[in-house]
Amino acid sequence: MTPRSDGGPEEGRPAEDEHWFVVKGRRWRRTDPSLPKDLVAALQAHLGRGRSGVGVAKRAGDEEAVAAARRRVGLAKHGLGERGPTWWEEPEAARLERAEAALEELDALDE
Repeated sequence: MTPRSDGGPEEGRPAEDEHWFVVKGRRWRRTDPSLPKDLVAALQAHLGRGRSGVGVAKRAGDEEAVAAARRRVGLAKHGLGERGPTWWEEPEAARLERAEAALEELDALDE
């Protein structure tokens, strides 16, 4: 990426719109684009299961299950780079290691 004279991104840094997206006026961090697609898909599957689990547990009034489901959501979002350290400020190897560790921990929840 080359520097732009219009105030765009610096060389080697993603454009601001590659870091965030906006829904209903709220800014959300994007998934780390450097992660392999299969790793992202696995983390997103856990994220979906966690989000669904939160709803089911809330309707059942099971606070322990709500906490467990929220933990799954948090682990998945950290693995995807959507929470925790900003992915664009970390080396790619560290980002990949964090995502793989999150997936390993998520998979262990199912054992």
